[in-house]
Amino acid sequence: MRGINWRFVTGIIIAISIVAFCLTPQFRHIYSLPPHMRIIEGETALFTVNFPLTVTVNSDFDPSIRLHSDTPLYALSRPVSLQPVKLGKAVVEFRLLGLIPVRTVQVDVTPPLKLVPGGHSIGVVLHSQGVIVVGNSPVLSQDGQYYTPAKDAGIAVGDVILSINGTPVNNDAQVAEIINEAGKEKSPVDILIKRGDSRAQVTVTPVLCSDTKRYRIGLFVRDSAAGVGTLTFYEPVSRTYGALGHIITDSDTNQPIDCEQGKIVLATVSGIQHGKRGQPGEKIGVFIEEGQMLGDIRKNTPFGIYGKLETLIENNLFHEAIAVASMSQVQTGPAEMLTVIDGQTIERFSIEIQKVNLQEVPEGKGLVIKVTDSRLLEKTGGIVQGMSGSPIIQNGKIVGAVTHVFIHDPTRGYGCFVDWMLMESGLLPKKERQTVRKLFSFSGLFGAPGWALLSLG
Repeated sequence: MRGINWRFVTGIIIAISIVAFCLTPQFRHIYSLPPHMRIIEGETALFTVNFPLTVTVNSDFDPSIRLHSDTPLYALSRPVSLQPVKLGKAVVEFRLLGLIPVRTVQVDVTPPLKLVPGGHSIGVVLHSQGVIVVGNSPVLSQDGQYYTPAKDAGIAVGDVILSINGTPVNNDAQVAEIINEAGKEKSPVDILIKRGDSRAQVTVTPVLCSDTKRYRIGLFVRDSAAGVGTLTFYEPVSRTYGALGHIITDSDTNQPIDCEQGKIVLATVSGIQHGKRGQPGEKIGVFIEEGQMLGDIRKNTPFGIYGKLETLIENNLFHEAIAVASMSQVQTGPAEMLTVIDGQTIERFSIEIQKVNLQEVPEGKGLVIKVTDSRLLEKTGGIVQGMSGSPIIQNGKIVGAVTHVFIHDPTRGYGCFVDWMLMESGLLPKKERQTVRKLFSFSGLFGAPGWALLSLG
């Protein structure tokens, strides 16, 4: 009988130990770090590195950060802080037993940035590029039959009509007039439509409507959207602002609205429709001096709307700009949101950040939040429509904005990181997708419950 191959057994034990460690929450935490992080000068990012992981700053770069730990290198649990030394870039490497690369993280040290927090209720008026097809309207012709010329030609709900017979269109009245005039001349119309990222030219023959005595093609169209939301921040020197935290979509087609022109105006909250399970509430807002523009709208993006303020507006809670915190600084635990629930007065309300989803690329739903303020729960039932864009403050810094409510639990919802909003606004450069070096992939092993969501714009 052969003796036991202790070398083989030892190898198996080590392999099993490594795999077991890779399934631990400590390893998953390091593995979940995004490959590209931003640290603002003056911040300190703290990690807990557990044996057998080690962490180093790649010496091939002129490092802009240094590692600091008061714990021995091979301690079972070792708190390590990343401390900025200067503006620039550095690469932090996590290795297994100091040998096998597990995760690399590029860290950018950026200048400090201060913003005036929002919380103001704003009215949003957004005009699309072209007109949006929001429905079909069969045309009753002189022969008593119903026709749908545009639908038959391939035009669908959600399409955007950019031009007719070469003439750019921007409102429903203009569309109706061009079609009617072409019909009188017994001529078809050439319509340029936009569907997603593609464009197409279609030809439609108008039909004389027996009800209106006008030529029509059987469509309902809309050229604008309006609603109430919340200002998130503005930068006092450039007057650049960000609001809402999510994209504005057409209410009928649920398609994003391409921004041709738009404006924000001040609004006042005249009432609250209380939220409850399965039926989120809503702020009832009224535009104040709609003709007086507070700011323009230059971008409608997945992380909100952006533009320039015509005049700076005061925040009754913050008379000066405050610092922002990068994603790496956000922690689970107490925080507060700023919003208006009566009139125009901005108030603080306590919330809890329940989950922080560090993200590799710009995505929404980075934060899971829960309203803990008893007064806000009594008044609104939790998060309601119109709160989108309400800034989230933690440790005296702006960390993000409220974006969505869980339909089946209005006390909870999602928020986005302020990092992504700053990049969309142009106040920070956008990140490039990074190549990730990793040892194992755990995609699909660790699931999360699905929730129905409602955007709050």
